Amino acid sequence: MSQEQVTVDADDSGPLGTFRQFFALERDVLVLSAAMFAFSLGFQMTSRYLPEYMAALGTSGFVIGLYGTVGNVISAVYPYPGGAVSDRIGSRYALTLFGLLSTLGFVVWLLAPSVGTIEIAGVTLEPWVWIFVGLLLAQAWKSFGLGATFAVVKQATDPSKLAAGFASTETFRRTAFFIGPVLAAVLIGLFAEFTVSFQYVLAVAAVFGAIGTVVQHVLYDASEDTIGDNFEGLGQIRSDLREMPDTLRPLLIGDTLVRFANGMVYVFFVLVITQVYEVGFETTLALGQFSYAIDLSPAAFFGYLLGVEMLVALVTMAPAAKLAERIGLKPVVALGFLVYGTFPIVLIAGPEVLAPAVGLQWAIILIFAFSGLRFAGLPSHKALIVGPAEQDASGRVTGAYYLLRNTIVIPSAALGGYLWDFVSPEIAFTIAAAVGVVGTGYFLIFGEEFDAYA
Repeated sequence: MSQEQVTVDADDSGPLGTFRQFFALERDVLVLSAAMFAFSLGFQMTSRYLPEYMAALGTSGFVIGLYGTVGNVISAVYPYPGGAVSDRIGSRYALTLFGLLSTLGFVVWLLAPSVGTIEIAGVTLEPWVWIFVGLLLAQAWKSFGLGATFAVVKQATDPSKLAAGFASTETFRRTAFFIGPVLAAVLIGLFAEFTVSFQYVLAVAAVFGAIGTVVQHVLYDASEDTIGDNFEGLGQIRSDLREMPDTLRPLLIGDTLVRFANGMVYVFFVLVITQVYEVGFETTLALGQFSYAIDLSPAAFFGYLLGVEMLVALVTMAPAAKLAERIGLKPVVALGFLVYGTFPIVLIAGPEVLAPAVGLQWAIILIFAFSGLRFAGLPSHKALIVGPAEQDASGRVTGAYYLLRNTIVIPSAALGGYLWDFVSPEIAFTIAAAVGVVGTGYFLIFGEEFDAYA
C-alpha cells in the first residue's frame, strides 16, 4: 500500500474524516476493516452482558471473576499462536479459520441454556461451563494482527502525527463498540426474561460473524501479505522482551497497574447496574399532544449506558490527539489512566453522591459519560508505545508490550471475583481504584515523553 493511501491528515481525524479516509483505502484494507467492524460489533453486543447471562444460569460472583481471568489469559497468549497459524496456512485461510471459530463461539453461548446440566465421566457440567468454551472460540479472530495494525499506522504516519493516526483507526473501530451495545439494548428490551432476550442478541452476533467470515474469505487477497513470515518462536519472544526500548518501561508499569485495576472489576460493571443499584430508565417524551413512555429494564439500560460511554469516546479521541500535538502525549495518556483508575470508585460510590441532585438514573448516565473520557487518551497511548520503536520492529515491540502487560493482568478478575463474592463489591471496587491511582501516579512521575511530541 502506498504512503498516500493511508497517511492520516491530522485535520481530518475526526469521526467524519475517518469514514472519508476509510472509503479511499485499498480493497484489502477495506475488506479487513469491514471484517473488524463485523466481529467487533458481534463481540461488543455480547461480551459486556455475559456476566449477567452467567448469573442467570446460576453462576457465582467468583466464577464470573474466573471468566474474566480466562479472557485475560486468551488476550495474553492468543496473538503468538495466531501468528504461527498464519505463517503455516496463509493469512487468508487463517482469517477464515479465526472467523469461523469466533462465529462458533457465539453459537455455543446461544445454545448454553438449552444444553442444561449434563454429566460426563462422573463430572457434572452446569450450563455456565459452556460460556467458558464459547469464550475460547469467540476471541479467536481478535488474535490476528495486533502488532501488524500498529506497524501499519506507524509506517504510514509522520512521527509527530501518530496520535492522530491512531485516533482515525480507533474512531472507526469503536463505532462498532458504540452500535453493538445499543443494538443489544434494543433487542433485550423486547422480552421480559433476560435469558431469552439475550439469546436473540447472540443470534444476531452469530449472523454478523458469519457475514464477516464470508466477506473476508471471498474478497481478501493476501498474496503479498508477509505478516508473521519471520516468527521464530519462543526465542524471538524472549529477545523482543529484552530489547524493548527503555523509555517504554515506566509506561508499561503504570499501564499494567491501571489495567490490573480495571480487570478486577470490569466484568462486574453490568452487575452493579442490574444487581447492586437495580436501576433502569423511566421517562416520558412529549411533543404537543403526543407522548411516549420509555421504561427500560436495568439490563437494557446498561446497553444504552455503554452507548453513552462510547459516544463520549468517539467525540473526544480526535480532539485529544490534536491536543497531544501541542502539550505532548504524556499528559493526555495520564488523563486516560486517571479516568481508568478512578472509575471503579466513581461507579460504586458516585450514584449515591449524585442521586440527590439529579436522580439515580441520570447520575449513572453522567458516570458512564465520565468513563468515556478514558478512551480519549487511547490514541496517544498507542503512539507512546510504538513511537520509540525502530521502523522495522514496531510490530514486535507492540506484541512484546501487550504480551507482558496482559500476562501480568491475568489474575486480576479472579481476585476481583473473590473480593466481590466473599468480602463485598464496595471493597473490591475500592481496592481496584487504589491500584489504578497508584499506576497513574507512577506514570506521571517516571513516564517519558516521545521525542516527536516533546
